[in-house]
Amino acid sequence: MENARTVELDGADGRLPLYETWATQARAAVVVVQEAFGVNHHIEGVAKRLASQGYYAVAPQLFHRAGVNELPYDDMPRAKGQLAELTEKGIRIDIETTLKHLATQGFPLANTGIVGFCMGGSVVVPAACDHAFGAAVTFYGSGIVEGRFGYQPLAQLAPNLKAPWLGLFGDKDPSIPSGQVELLRDEAAKAPVPTSIVRYADAGHGFHCDARPTNYHAASADDAWAKTLDWFTRFLPSRRQQGG
Repeated sequence: MENARTVELDGADGRLPLYETWATQARAAVVVVQEAFGVNHHIEGVAKRLASQGYYAVAPQLFHRAGVNELPYDDMPRAKGQLAELTEKGIRIDIETTLKHLATQGFPLANTGIVGFCMGGSVVVPAACDHAFGAAVTFYGSGIVEGRFGYQPLAQLAPNLKAPWLGLFGDKDPSIPSGQVELLRDEAAKAPVPTSIVRYADAGHGFHCDARPTNYHAASADDAWAKTLDWFTRFLPSRRQQGG
């Protein structure tokens, strides 16, 4: 049985709306970090898919300071405007607030994973340098050589990863050249945790989002999702495994 709700958490600088959905007796938690279009039906769907696999999945609304939850996919100018207002400090507060909430639900950091898409993929690497998640997965996160939101470039941060990290990228993504992806692979390999990068020759940016037909690439999306679940199975401890 799965459950779902939106709650508001007390953050250091205001109330943080958070969508959460969970399986009964969830074995571990996963933070889902949104795309540039907010916590929309697609991101809620990702969380539900994780819940169906036995996880407690949560998606914080990172645009909450502007009073925005979701944006239509055809309004890129507004999405870019919201991205421009995001800050390293604000994102860190929201991640920490989310983790505190999960701890109250019985999921300590060791039993919590993180996965992010697009801008959320950019957030995963610095978040996994700040916190020793059980496992972390990035879908096509940019900012490899030029940092985003005030963070250092991902290539500079990657050697400091504290969580096993998987990166998933499309070779046809014009915003993330394959040369940068290979640089990130090399730098992530210096981290004291397992890391891996998978490149999809026929996929572009946003290839996992089936709500955007021009971006979606089914074969790559299916394989990337399977690899994500396998990564969490391999590296994200279950509370039951730890006697919790």
